[in-house]
Amino acid sequence: MIPVDIAILLVALAAVVLAGTAVAERIGFPPPLLMVGVGVAASMLPFVPTIELSAEVALFGLLPPLLYAAALQTSLVDFAANRRPILLLSVGLVLFTTAGVAAVVHALLAELGWPLAFAIGAVVAPPDAVAATAISRRIGLPRRLVTILEGESLLNDATALVSLRTAIAAAGTTVAAVSAAEIAGDFVVAAVGGAAVGVLAFLLVARVRRRVTDPVLDTGISMVVPFASYVAAELIHASGVIGVVVAGLLLGHKAPVLQTAPSRLAERTNWRTIAFVLESAVFLLIGLQAEWILAGIAKSEVAPGMVALLCFGTLLAVIVLRMVWVLVTSQLLGRRSQQRLSLAQTVIVGWAGMRGVVTLAAAFVIPESAAHREILLLVAFTVVAGTLLLQGLTLPWLARRLRVPSPDPAEDALARATLLQQASKAGFKALKQAEYDDIHGVVEAVKRRVEQRNFAAWEQLGPNQEDETPSEQYTRLRRLMIDAERDRVLQVRSEGAVASDVVAEVLVMLDVEESMLDAASRSREELRSALVGEHSRRADECPDLEAHPRVVVAEGAECPDCLAEGLRWVHLRQCLSCGRIGCCDSSPGRHATKHFREETHPVVQSAEVGETWRWCFVHHLTA
Repeated sequence: MIPVDIAILLVALAAVVLAGTAVAERIGFPPPLLMVGVGVAASMLPFVPTIELSAEVALFGLLPPLLYAAALQTSLVDFAANRRPILLLSVGLVLFTTAGVAAVVHALLAELGWPLAFAIGAVVAPPDAVAATAISRRIGLPRRLVTILEGESLLNDATALVSLRTAIAAAGTTVAAVSAAEIAGDFVVAAVGGAAVGVLAFLLVARVRRRVTDPVLDTGISMVVPFASYVAAELIHASGVIGVVVAGLLLGHKAPVLQTAPSRLAERTNWRTIAFVLESAVFLLIGLQAEWILAGIAKSEVAPGMVALLCFGTLLAVIVLRMVWVLVTSQLLGRRSQQRLSLAQTVIVGWAGMRGVVTLAAAFVIPESAAHREILLLVAFTVVAGTLLLQGLTLPWLARRLRVPSPDPAEDALARATLLQQASKAGFKALKQAEYDDIHGVVEAVKRRVEQRNFAAWEQLGPNQEDETPSEQYTRLRRLMIDAERDRVLQVRSEGAVASDVVAEVLVMLDVEESMLDAASRSREELRSALVGEHSRRADECPDLEAHPRVVVAEGAECPDCLAEGLRWVHLRQCLSCGRIGCCDSSPGRHATKHFREETHPVVQSAEVGETWRWCFVHHLTA
């Protein structure tokens, strides 16, 4: 293809990705599945050129940035807390699936031989990080399940690729020539070497970032990390996948310490954009492989009925083997009973085994001289398309049917407000210890700004009400002001009276403030229909909370102090020591806090209908 044709093709791919994703979002259909369908349909059109996704492009061009983007947003703390189920799935399940699929394939088409049977088993074994993230987060699975699925899909590629490399090596010699010791050695080198490369990449980038404050330069460094880590690990015959994942996990975890706030914002925005474009493009490219793979099958000497049996037999084996493994090992997913997954959660993990780009790319690694290579490619494509369509389409229904709870936005709001309160406590302590001469009343202004932030978080916990809360009113009025301010700045820009750099800087300041207001508004909208129930924090973590259990709050509660002073409250709290009703801190009177300061009664409970959370003034904890 000439350069102009390549450019037109890339623009067309980008346009289809953006348009397809927009349509999918509008109709409520998972974008990855729509992209696969569009790709399959487009591959059959005569004017669409044949696009063959090579292993090199997928493994060295697409996989590193996708893995790195996923690793950056994966919590290292949650990853470590769930390392047992992640390892059982990313290592144990991949090997189990590889062996099981190999047995099925060899039984159906013995002339392939055991090495190639194991090769296709390794190809179809690993679920895809992109598919797991895109679909699991979209349907709102519990965070622990998302962490397990993401952690599995980040590491299982390494197990599968090492298994594939071993199987291909065996195909070129004899099965007996590849010993168990050699296989184990390959796994050790891949894992240890990849982890070492990832740690070294982290240390090097961390050292550089401590001296870099420019967000553009910092983001540029971030773009190099996944490719450099992958290539460096592969050069020493280690796992590039593990190298990228380790580097991404560590850099994401240490970002608040290593990077400036503007750098973190820039990096987060850039990687979200890259991941969005690449994820959708990958699924589109998967669909575009359909035509030429089917054309290769037409030349095969194997009967079409056997080809179909092999494809759908492998798809069924992949699904059944995963479910069997997950159900059998479910008791090992937690050392204590409260850490184990419920049966419903276990079934969801078993069903969330969508395959993706790694499976298709790994299939191309099989040498062209291999017997019936075209059939193996079709098997890989069938497993990818089949799991995406079958499991991807039914996973939301299954989650609803099994009543697997989504993350509760109200509980998140309570945790957010508590965390902000604890952070403020530390901040005020540091402010108290600082030396300053406050002749301009700066300290009071700082305190008001912090309190306003905290009040906005607590106000989100209240039930729906017709009157605006102070934060909602502030958001509405400030947005009105920002619109007027932006119009005036644009008018000045058109007059050419102020340097364009200064105008751009002021516009960015307004945009940042408006984006913060928008984020707060979206959070409030999510909570409109949510009520706070039992909070996950254990009361025994706080002696005061343990000593003051929940009570039933009478409906129609009022703040007597507000009534006496002619004030209007925002939300109400009830003292669990004496039963006194007082208004919250975002109310003008702040009578609940005043009551604590006067009587030192430590615990209050929300006096709003549907809320049962309690707050300890002493330890700044909720339950």
